[in-house]
Amino acid sequence: MLQQFIPNHSSLSTATLVFLYCLLSWALSSPVSALAEENPNPIDHSRVLFVSTQSHDEKTGATSENYSGQADSPFSSLEEARNEIRRLKAKNEIPDKGVVVILRGGTYQLQSPFLLEEEDSGTDKAPIVYMAFPGEEVRISGGIILSDFTSVSNPEILEQLVEGAKAHVFQTDLKKQGIDDFGPPDGGGIEIYQDATPLHLSRWPNEGFVKIKDLVVDDGHQIHGAHGSTVGKFLYEDDRPARWLKEKDPWLHGYWFWDWSDQRQQIDSIDVTNKQINLKQPYHAYGYRKGQWYYAFNLLSEIDSPGEYFIDREKGILYVWPLAGIEDKPLKASVLENLVVTQSTSNFCFSGMTFEFARGTAVKVNGGSHGIIDGCTVCNVGGNGIEVNGYNHLVSGCEIFQTGRGGVIISGGERKTLEPGNISVVDNHIHDYGRFYRMYQPGVSIHGVANHVANNLIHSAPHIGIYFNGNEHRIEYNEIHHVCLESNDAGAIYAGRDWTQRENIIRYNYMHDVSGFENKGCVGVYLDDMFASADIYGNIFYKVTAAAFIGGGRDCTIENNVFVDCDPAIHVDARALGWAHYHADEWIAEASSKGTILGIDYRKEPYASRYPELFNIFQKQPKAPEGNLIARNICTGGKWDRIEEAARPFLVFEDNLVNQDPMFVDPSAQNFTLKKNSPAYSLGFDPIPAAEIGLYRKMYDYSSDRHRRLVSNVGPVLSTELRSQFLTGLARKRFKEIPIN
Repeated sequence: MLQQFIPNHSSLSTATLVFLYCLLSWALSSPVSALAEENPNPIDHSRVLFVSTQSHDEKTGATSENYSGQADSPFSSLEEARNEIRRLKAKNEIPDKGVVVILRGGTYQLQSPFLLEEEDSGTDKAPIVYMAFPGEEVRISGGIILSDFTSVSNPEILEQLVEGAKAHVFQTDLKKQGIDDFGPPDGGGIEIYQDATPLHLSRWPNEGFVKIKDLVVDDGHQIHGAHGSTVGKFLYEDDRPARWLKEKDPWLHGYWFWDWSDQRQQIDSIDVTNKQINLKQPYHAYGYRKGQWYYAFNLLSEIDSPGEYFIDREKGILYVWPLAGIEDKPLKASVLENLVVTQSTSNFCFSGMTFEFARGTAVKVNGGSHGIIDGCTVCNVGGNGIEVNGYNHLVSGCEIFQTGRGGVIISGGERKTLEPGNISVVDNHIHDYGRFYRMYQPGVSIHGVANHVANNLIHSAPHIGIYFNGNEHRIEYNEIHHVCLESNDAGAIYAGRDWTQRENIIRYNYMHDVSGFENKGCVGVYLDDMFASADIYGNIFYKVTAAAFIGGGRDCTIENNVFVDCDPAIHVDARALGWAHYHADEWIAEASSKGTILGIDYRKEPYASRYPELFNIFQKQPKAPEGNLIARNICTGGKWDRIEEAARPFLVFEDNLVNQDPMFVDPSAQNFTLKKNSPAYSLGFDPIPAAEIGLYRKMYDYSSDRHRRLVSNVGPVLSTELRSQFLTGLARKRFKEIPIN
């Protein structure tokens, strides 16, 4: 019977056939014997549609009651399959167990984003599933392959190119290939790729930065004692800018005043005699400082190494030095803004596909509930990998990398009512993100109420690993390393500036090798500018500067953590009593005049009973770092604490093991599990489940206690049938072994 469902089945291995048979058995919700004996017509239980890139005269998608032979005439696009499902709905012919759309291997080059609307929803027991055929690579692309490349022959262009590049640079007319919307060079526009590698706008220097030699206008500008200028005019040291005088649209990308605030700005003019660069207005909001770093880009004359390109946006001409031969590895251009968009769609699933070459976000889930993005790869996009809002959605088992912005953004729940969102991001490998937009583009960004981020591996990024905003989120079992590579005063996990965002839990995470740009120091868990009521519990910090950081906040706990070679392990200050008082002053004035804090009526339900410390915040000293507990932590190596003296009287320290041998099992191998006779146990230290942190390496072990815990944690996300799918792991992507160092 299996042959009735699988076109071209003769080319499949026995293992793949067995795997697909199990999957279809789930889709049809009947055991093998029942299919053979009790349900000879499986269409009564679930509909299976096929989509293929191969052309067919007849496009039935194998939807008729007679499956035999129909599997060889699949639909040619996702839209055709979606429309067939709409037709089935209109005729009330959706089977009891829903519809499975199986895409055969190949690249599906979209002409427009694939859109699912409310009418495309499944139900709790009859979900709509779009999945890749097991063992075949399915790619959903928003780009086009470029052609008609020629060598550069225009003397004026050749004159601008450096001598070593002239023989390697090729050009093509993008407008003749249907591309006439390029977008600006400062982001959000077209990008060029070769094979699966993003190329970059030509720049100088090719790597790293140069620094502002001095400022031109001294107008007395300063912020928190740091002196600078509000005027974008400065002196440079190297002679290189003399090459840029004929450039059409030169830009600089710089960290102009603060290490965490970058901006791309156009050059207005270059004074070669005085070695002065003048930027176009508007100037950077924070101003400019001597010694801050920048690089130049979007310069034809700086195509001097493989992988660089420049687009003459007026004429539509692409100039590129490819990484390899164009014939062997074609060049591609991103065209579409998004690849998949859902609007108020519920009970759906995308599984096992690769999404690539979008200018913006690859997959956008807008509203709805019980949607799953599982086992997918998202890469080579100009925006975020996946954006999800609504309720009870899940992003799981995905690899997300080489994004222009961040990895996953989730927003679920209602802060004013504290209605939970129950959106989960679990077991994803997110890395090498923030490729173009560098700051505040996290691996995972959390907004709303009661969302869950667990067992992700996040690394290799210029700024934040996880950002959270809202109430009662759980951030647990994640491994985060080598983030904040291009910034200081940033955090692997970050939140800031709110008294009302309470009861967030940050537990059982492993953060290591986080030291900031030029190793100047960064932060592990960064509760910035009076952020209140977060529990930092049971985490392992290794080689992290300012590992647990309370920036003047209240009602936080730093408890049962392990700090190894951190400098310092603990930071607490009283900034609202000093230089940052103006933030708290604004909140106090709002509470006095409106009865709210940052728009939240904290005196009414559910806030009044849920958060008594917030309800009573004005009974003592609201600006003081009160209610913070630091207890039963282990600190070895590095430095234990950096406490502002004004903060120390408000803090409670209990039973911390500092600069004593905690008796780790094997610290040289980063095994910070405690031996049974560790002195920390006598202080009440609870063992940290270190083996459960990070990705699920043994993806086939679905009976393990660890997998059951993950499933129970994301239980609210899953509808009845999709919960069954996730429990058995039939459609999950299998990760290769990924080293943690």
